[in-house]
Amino acid sequence: MPTPSERLPRVDEHSVEIAAGAEAIWEALLRVVEGSFGSARTARVARLLGCADVDAAGPRPLDTGSALPGFHVESAIRTEQLALAGSHRFSEYALIFRLEELSGERTRLRAETRATFPGLPGRTYRALVIGTRGHVLVTNRLLRAVKRRAELTQTRRHRACSAAYGASCTRCTRK
Repeated sequence: MPTPSERLPRVDEHSVEIAAGAEAIWEALLRVVEGSFGSARTARVARLLGCADVDAAGPRPLDTGSALPGFHVESAIRTEQLALAGSHRFSEYALIFRLEELSGERTRLRAETRATFPGLPGRTYRALVIGTRGHVLVTNRLLRAVKRRAELTQTRRHRACSAAYGASCTRCTRK
């Protein structure tokens, strides 16, 4: 059954292929999202926009029911999906991250944006955020940050595992 945010109209989707397993990517995703949206600056912007969620709250690491400035975690299915949703006076929106395991030790991380922009103020806001490609730049920055962190974590795990178990190490690549 779709989450409430999955019923919103689709805006776009971006993805990145990552040379790491889903577990490493999940941990990186949680850290990057928390670091990107959990700042005092983001909280000030959330207040200016009239966001429903303006403060960090709820369980940590991020899980269903957690909140960040501008978002709350609508669902968190470990190593599969992290759905962030939010609203403010110009829009109701969601950013849904999905992990898709590929062959070998590779995973695709997708970021899907869904949103409504009601009325003239909403259309104006959409033009400013989506029309200027600002949203694309921010989304791709998030995906690249997760990729960097996850691949670094995967490399460190492999080095430690290889040192302990030799070249035939398979322990660090287990799911």
